Amino acid sequence: MTLLSVLIVNWNTRDDLRECLRSIGENLTSLRPQVIVVDNGSRDGSAAMVSCEFPAVTLLSSPTNLGFARANNRALQQASGDFLLLLNPDTRVGKGAIEGLIETMAADPAVGIAGLQLLNSDGSKQNSISSDPSLLTELTNKSLLRMLFPRKYPGKELDLTRPIDVDAVIGACMLVRRKAFEEVGPLDEDYFLFLEETDWCRRMRRKGWKVVHDPRFTVLHLQGKSAGQVPTAARTEYWKSRYRFFQKHYGPGVHATLKAGLILKLAGSCLVNTVLGLATGFLHSKTRQRLFLNLRLLEWHLRGCPPDWGLRPPQSSHSL
Repeated sequence: MTLLSVLIVNWNTRDDLRECLRSIGENLTSLRPQVIVVDNGSRDGSAAMVSCEFPAVTLLSSPTNLGFARANNRALQQASGDFLLLLNPDTRVGKGAIEGLIETMAADPAVGIAGLQLLNSDGSKQNSISSDPSLLTELTNKSLLRMLFPRKYPGKELDLTRPIDVDAVIGACMLVRRKAFEEVGPLDEDYFLFLEETDWCRRMRRKGWKVVHDPRFTVLHLQGKSAGQVPTAARTEYWKSRYRFFQKHYGPGVHATLKAGLILKLAGSCLVNTVLGLATGFLHSKTRQRLFLNLRLLEWHLRGCPPDWGLRPPQSSHSL
């Protein structure tokens, strides 16, 4: 059996995918990983590029966008590694990082999932840890919570030097033990994009597996290249995933409270950005963009959260 399988889901990020695969080829040679790319109906020649330039890579092509969870589940069915690395195409793997993460997991058989420190292109830290969503995290300011309660809500602000147990890690680079995956099962395909890895980590912990963040190892993450192509649809999809998580884990009462609170918060944001825009003549493009996005999200709520808004193809949408 292979030690490591690398699973990459791609959607119209051909050039990033090429550089990601090159970084794997240059820096993971000692592991000789199995590499699987699932192309989610890209129209930029991504699949042809992989076939031509990386013939050793297993390519699974879909005519449509399957979403993150479903596409990764297809790759997981083909994966043979003892360790399974879910990796975004907008990442760059350096020397020693994945080997180090494997050693972290090998040292503690109770660790089911491990993540490392994600870095911006300038070397600054990204948030690489995710706390379980709650009414407090969703209705207040997450950055403020991380500042006031850093141990309960750890984030990039902490100067960590050793691995710590966390609720969840960010799925851009996430190492999963095969035994844990086989016990807990695949990603929940009710999520199309966003929070599916948070859900998976929660299910792992419920089965007794640890989720660990190891800050000693880093990976460059150029962040949000796929979702950035369709920001309004992607943001709608994030809200859908948010509601799905609450429905699944907290029940209808908490879910209804969240939705009411978020609608009020969204309406307030629209009002503030309208006032700011009128005061400045909408000189700041970010104010215009934020107002437009929030107005579309508010419209989505007022229309009853139709499932065909967002990124998921209509035929596979789920009601909220």
